[in-house]
Amino acid sequence: MAVLGSLLKQVVCGLEEIPPKIAKAFRDGKNTTGGRRLGLGEIAEMLQDISSSRPTFICIDAVDECMSEYRVELLDSLKQLLHKSRSIRIFLAGRSQIRDEVEKYLSGIVMVVSITPTKDDIIRFLRAKLKKDATPDAMDKSLEADIIKNIPESVSAM
Repeated sequence: MAVLGSLLKQVVCGLEEIPPKIAKAFRDGKNTTGGRRLGLGEIAEMLQDISSSRPTFICIDAVDECMSEYRVELLDSLKQLLHKSRSIRIFLAGRSQIRDEVEKYLSGIVMVVSITPTKDDIIRFLRAKLKKDATPDAMDKSLEADIIKNIPESVSAM
């Protein structure tokens, strides 16, 4: 639920004017003793309302790092959003082990594309990161060579 709440906040921040229905829901929650968080259904409904009048792009990275019980809830909510609002486009990124789960919950309404880095991609990434090292004196050429050799091999073995 925190992910969709964060998405709602980001979408609302991008609007020129906050829709009255959303402003009222936040005022009502704020006036409740201790404040009241919006429920998942309310958040999804607000996202649907906003996206019904304009194209909305949602990008969620590291979906695989979401705990499985929350991931199911997230995927189900995204499915509802996709069914109710044709102007929403969703881009999810995560490790390959969640591919089946994403396809199960979003079957028929998503296209799944697998992207696997090559050894050269990993080496280029490592070199770029090492070049930006804030403490370059902490590493000698031998350690750098070990990093460039061993990390790509261990990643491609996965």
